[in-house]
Amino acid sequence: MLHFETHTHPNGAPWVVFVHGAGGAIGSWRYQVEAFKPYFNLLLLDLRDHGLSKNRKPSFDSYNFEIVCKDILEVVDHLEIEKASFVSLSLGSVILQRIAVSRPQLVDKIVMAGGIFRATLKMRFFVHGGKFFDHILPYEWIYRIFSWVVLPKKNHQFSREMYRKQAKKLTNKEYMKWVGLYGEFFKILDECFNAPMLNKSLVVMGAQDHVFLKAAQRFAKKQKEAKLVIFEKCGHICNIEKWKDFNQVAVQFLREATTNDLESQPLEMGMS
Repeated sequence: MLHFETHTHPNGAPWVVFVHGAGGAIGSWRYQVEAFKPYFNLLLLDLRDHGLSKNRKPSFDSYNFEIVCKDILEVVDHLEIEKASFVSLSLGSVILQRIAVSRPQLVDKIVMAGGIFRATLKMRFFVHGGKFFDHILPYEWIYRIFSWVVLPKKNHQFSREMYRKQAKKLTNKEYMKWVGLYGEFFKILDECFNAPMLNKSLVVMGAQDHVFLKAAQRFAKKQKEAKLVIFEKCGHICNIEKWKDFNQVAVQFLREATTNDLESQPLEMGMS
């Protein structure tokens, strides 16, 4: 099955499952583990082809979201987890919403960092550009170019370089299988955006996330169960760039009975 790590609470606690984004790995959550461990059991996974989840069997010529979600649920079932909250990053937010639909009894609360909610023109450009450039450039170069586009500012440098290092473990062939998800991806985004969300959800975004922020704002406004927190002077990978602030709001949200006390207005909590 997928490579995974667990951190179990000595006195028993609710489970929290972490789902990283495309090109990431368990290391995407390196700044969350210590903050979450005192309150929860933690499950961290490397998605298929990512991190240490290499040569996953059975292999497929192309991927769909059913395959990706099934990989995660296989680990969850192996650990006999009956109920869990989920924390996702970037593309992980789409995977997470599919799991919530297919296994609603499993999913409790949801935290989405740098969430993706609509197929904007910029996003379509990235996807189709990735397919085109794959014929003339190695995957590592493509990822480097797109990471600069998504995370262009000086204060994004650390998270940009961290994600680049993780993405190097993907091969060109593996990368193209994940790019192939986006045919189904656009349809799923429309379905999730328009369907009422049943889980209490926290969407955490950076104010400098010029690709995904506006769609997240529309999503949070549309969904009664979703609350939005925006970190000023922060880019797409907000759980790394503003990790102390992210940990504070995410742990608070997951430990509360309701989300009513969380502000949905943009807020600046200081550099972390």
